[in-house]
Amino acid sequence: MKLKLTSVAAGLASGLLLAGTAQAVDLTVVSWGGAYTASQQKAYHEPYMKMNPDIKILNDDSASEGLAKLRAQVEAGNISWDLVDMVASAAITACDEGIVLEIDHDTMLAPAPDGTPASEDFGDMIVSECFIPQIVYSTTFGYRTDLVKTPPTSIADVFDLEKIPGKRSLEKASINNLEWALIADGVPPEEVYDVLETEEGVDRAFAKLDTIKDQVVWWVKGAVPTQLLADGEVVMASAYNGRLFSAIEEEKQPIGMMWDWQVFDLDGWVVPKGGKNEAEVLKYLKWATDTQRLADQAKFISYGPARKSSAPLVGKHADLGIEMGPHMPTAPENAKTTLLFNFEFWADRRDELDERFNAWLAQ
Repeated sequence: MKLKLTSVAAGLASGLLLAGTAQAVDLTVVSWGGAYTASQQKAYHEPYMKMNPDIKILNDDSASEGLAKLRAQVEAGNISWDLVDMVASAAITACDEGIVLEIDHDTMLAPAPDGTPASEDFGDMIVSECFIPQIVYSTTFGYRTDLVKTPPTSIADVFDLEKIPGKRSLEKASINNLEWALIADGVPPEEVYDVLETEEGVDRAFAKLDTIKDQVVWWVKGAVPTQLLADGEVVMASAYNGRLFSAIEEEKQPIGMMWDWQVFDLDGWVVPKGGKNEAEVLKYLKWATDTQRLADQAKFISYGPARKSSAPLVGKHADLGIEMGPHMPTAPENAKTTLLFNFEFWADRRDELDERFNAWLAQ
């Protein structure tokens, strides 16, 4: 009898252990790496895992290829990602293609602390029914303060090799580069997307890029341009404003920022359709995109939170103790000349213009 009871107890213990193991969930979250993923890790991944010991969040830094890789997973019938960080235009495309979930923002996300529904709190930031906004960020330019005799003050300076000689670094993509090329070539910023709708306008943008092509080091991952600047391999580089903030304020690199015609964009989450952990992902999202969590992310990186209710909660950097407001792309001093990224234009034209861009690179 004693043996039987011991066996039963062992069996129960084994069953409980298996049950506990079965409840553990690994969530693969795709983001951009570097300072940005670090801000997410500190603001909401780590606190959520502490609150939910059975959840483990695994970071994947493939967001720069997120749309293409997600398409490949769908085609293969093997969705290995649970949550993907995408820029707004890519999210619109993914939604149109039916490879990510549609979100009922008011029932699936937390309201603001005063009860304002999430759809009102996010407002115009919700550019697709599949998109959950996180941040407003900008792509702008950094430069080595010790390697340029004349600091750049306008986007035209990026294309002026006489005034500022030396290598530049630009993203290996059509986005932003075509807009900047046209502005530098004299097109009024408010007419840029109208001009890009024409074949002549696209030709004009590439002709301007031709003038600096042999002096450009191309980047794909967001951590690269600030590293190129830090290593002195380039004198100027387009980069995400938060990466530049990290290099300047946290790493104390000899880098300055030029805000002229910074490009405002939105970044947020999409949930792959057919993921195996959908219920757990949606629980996580409701918490990670609430008012406090989005404000908390701004303690670690200089991106503006997408919720209206989060803005008043943005304070000082968690480690440096400096006020974060003046470092945001939306700060009045920084936002004197800004270009709003045209989400619909790029959702419609991205594949076509990237193909043209890649063909131009290969020439």
